[in-house]
Amino acid sequence: MVDTICIIEGIYYSRLLPLVYFRPIYNLRCGILSLKEKIQLSYPGIPIALHTRSYLSDSLREKNPGLKVNELDTNIKSCLFINGRVLADEEFSKKITPDGEDTLFVDGDTIIAARVSGYNLENLKRSMNDVFTISDFIGLFKQQVDVKYINYPWDLIANNYEQIQKDFSRLVNRNEKLINGIVYDGAHLINPDEIFIGENAKIKPGAVLDAEKGSIYIAEGTVVYPNAVIEGPCYIGKNSQVKIGAKIYNGTSIGEVCKVGGEVENSIIHSYSNKQHDGFLGHSYLGSWVNLGADTNNSNLKNNYGSIKVIVNDEQIDSGSMFVGLTMGDHSKSSINTMFNTGTVVGISSNIFGSGFPQKYVPSFSWGGSENMTTYDLEKSIEVAKRVMTRRKVHFSSADERIFRKVFDLTKEERKKRGMPN
Repeated sequence: MVDTICIIEGIYYSRLLPLVYFRPIYNLRCGILSLKEKIQLSYPGIPIALHTRSYLSDSLREKNPGLKVNELDTNIKSCLFINGRVLADEEFSKKITPDGEDTLFVDGDTIIAARVSGYNLENLKRSMNDVFTISDFIGLFKQQVDVKYINYPWDLIANNYEQIQKDFSRLVNRNEKLINGIVYDGAHLINPDEIFIGENAKIKPGAVLDAEKGSIYIAEGTVVYPNAVIEGPCYIGKNSQVKIGAKIYNGTSIGEVCKVGGEVENSIIHSYSNKQHDGFLGHSYLGSWVNLGADTNNSNLKNNYGSIKVIVNDEQIDSGSMFVGLTMGDHSKSSINTMFNTGTVVGISSNIFGSGFPQKYVPSFSWGGSENMTTYDLEKSIEVAKRVMTRRKVHFSSADERIFRKVFDLTKEERKKRGMPN
């Protein structure tokens, strides 16, 4: 049995930008849980260490006190390294067992996991401040393995429906009490055996929770306001609000402390983000601290029903999917009546406004819309982030500020290519 599990980032993290500028890949959500939480559930009782890009390490330590970040205890003799992009389910630990000979588990040229001990482990301990490549595990016996993992943001959306169901089964004991909050007279629960409602949650009169097609998980402290409709499978995170008349369709995950209204379908919204007004959001992924103005809409389907192409790292990638919506990084905002085309990507800390569709790739720290785009001043963006987070009683730390400044530098070239001043 290995002494510890280390969840790692590899070179392909960049395929998930801009969502991972402010977080390691394994802190992305798919279903109810983050990718990290799924791995932890798969190996109960084994200590966890975390590996990330160096500029994220201080923030990660702040958010994970007691866990080793970018280092391993000197006394451990064996470690199971696991790629943070994997979707670990109940079968994963049977394929990637925590005991056995040193082995590199791969799918083609993608690292899935590596069980390492002895001399090999001592070498790896000295190279924990950079992303891992397959060459870091040269010399290990190589074994091909078939498991699910994430390549691009749209993979998170494509798997979200199934992952909500799987996470619900792992987290909820159907033999115990499922309804722990308040369900007011006039609220309707369809197939209540597949509905979990946490403590202090409130389901107001006229709300409908429809679990005929899949499970619904309402976390503690969340309020579902009158006449809102939620169709499962669906997850609503802790202390969030589903606004009056909202239409939340299946395959949707909403994180902690969010306000959501209008129409949402098959989308993932990270914590502390707002889409509380009318407007459609479909097959989309929003980072944290995002705010969509009233009547913001996105397209998730081309008029010719063709496969949607998305710009990733300045390269156009064919998603292979008919449905791809908006990908928006942390701290970005849209004004009222904003429209986003299919497969649009917006970087972090951008402000989008004006008539017409903005370009399909909006660099981080952008200010403007379809008619003109310029660079959003770094100092102003930091000041706004502090103000927004303070309103939610979340501390903006010096580590957070360093990340802002680092990402501004990392994204200078993409703004320059589009004629934006830095």
